[in-house]
Amino acid sequence: MLLSVAALAPKAQAQSTPPVFGFDDVSTLARALAGKPHEPESPAKALPAALQALNYDQTRDIRFRPAQARWRSEALPFELMFFHLGGYHQAPVTVEEIAPRQVVPVPYRAQLFDFGRNRLQPQAWGDIGFAGWRAHYAVNRPDYKDEVIAFLGASYFRAVGKGQQYGLSARGLAVDTVGGQGEEFPRFTRFWVQRPGPRDTTLTAYALLDSKRVTGAYRFDIRPGVTTTVDVRMRLFLRQPVATLGIAPLTSMFVSGENQPHPEDYRPEVHDSDGLQVALATPDGQPGEWLWRPLRRPNSVQVNAFQATRLHGFGLMQRDRQFASYEDPEARYERRPSVWVEPLGQWGPGRVELVQLPAPDETHDNIVAYWVPQAMPAVGQPLDFAYRLHWEAEKTHLPPAGWARQTRLGRGWAPLPDGETQYVVDFTGPALEGLPPTARVEAVASVGAGGELLEQHAFRNEPGGAWRMTLRVRRTHPTQPVELRAFLRRGGDALTETWTTQLPTP
Repeated sequence: MLLSVAALAPKAQAQSTPPVFGFDDVSTLARALAGKPHEPESPAKALPAALQALNYDQTRDIRFRPAQARWRSEALPFELMFFHLGGYHQAPVTVEEIAPRQVVPVPYRAQLFDFGRNRLQPQAWGDIGFAGWRAHYAVNRPDYKDEVIAFLGASYFRAVGKGQQYGLSARGLAVDTVGGQGEEFPRFTRFWVQRPGPRDTTLTAYALLDSKRVTGAYRFDIRPGVTTTVDVRMRLFLRQPVATLGIAPLTSMFVSGENQPHPEDYRPEVHDSDGLQVALATPDGQPGEWLWRPLRRPNSVQVNAFQATRLHGFGLMQRDRQFASYEDPEARYERRPSVWVEPLGQWGPGRVELVQLPAPDETHDNIVAYWVPQAMPAVGQPLDFAYRLHWEAEKTHLPPAGWARQTRLGRGWAPLPDGETQYVVDFTGPALEGLPPTARVEAVASVGAGGELLEQHAFRNEPGGAWRMTLRVRRTHPTQPVELRAFLRRGGDALTETWTTQLPTP
């Protein structure tokens, strides 16, 4: 059962100016909800049968009427539009506006939507709620408000900056993606959106999260721009213990790339993200090691963890920005944003976890990355985190010295002996660009248990404008996961991030 906002502040009714609704109000709701048994929602009770029966294409044919956008008639800098229930989205959310003096419900009305070719009778439905909502802002040109962020399904949301196209998603929380008795998908059930002022460049929204074992309060400060940033403040309450709490989860897609070409696809690469980037910090907060993990589409579930005493940031990145790398004029993968997670405040020790899944095609997200805190809260005790999401196409969050530009896997002119693998990695960056071709640059590599390093070389790739590292590795165990790490060094100075991968299993 959802609690009433008005019940949180009974004294406000006696005041001439009610207090502004905010994060603490949502936190009070989440804490009270955590103290009650979870009540699973039944779409059969809430959603008309005609909407439940819609397929994907029929649901997409229901479109919000832009002329009905909230705040359009008042010419405010932001506008809200809404998604209709049906098909895959059968659990309603409620949306309320935080006005200057009160919280105002945003009711569902059939007149807000164009139902396309669907033969429906929405007049009898009443207020069924929405599937989600999206915000529009003039980010590309001043005379048109573009869609800049959308909240739709469970706790998923996506954002874009200037010139970008939707790609990977963020989530409010991941629960037992691995390590538990099956993944649980919390969802945002209620939203409150702050009415913007006439000159505001930030839109603030709050959300209540609920699931079988966890509840949460969230605040989102959304700033559209060349890079769109979303500041997230969250407070969780456990109903029951969980095995893995995934903080700031990102969900993406990787089907093929330079390191894993698809033999039957004319497109050289198909992915929303091509690698996981992790930046570690020393215990006193100084810059530490940078890691780069090229993504793969594995044959079976692959999970890797990157331990950190202190985290500087992590993200699923789309480093390759050339159209020729994808040759897809419809999907435009070169326009998909990278998302960098910047912790705000101290997160303490923990690990970045990367989960890579098999996938039949590009319509399936198969990459997940998130932060797992080392310390878990007791049931009923709050757990707070704050972070900033950077939805960027510019290469803003790159290692300061050098980084991997491409990773290739396979033989050259000569076949490789059985059990051997060859990697070819090109690096670029400020620490490398000024070096003469004769500079003494070395590849420093290490192989984990189950493998053996046979060769390592580094040299100037003059036509490619980079420094190339080649590694040959032999598997000494037929099935054991084998970790490989390498970077470029000159004298005692590291010139690049640490490139890391796991040998593919036969």
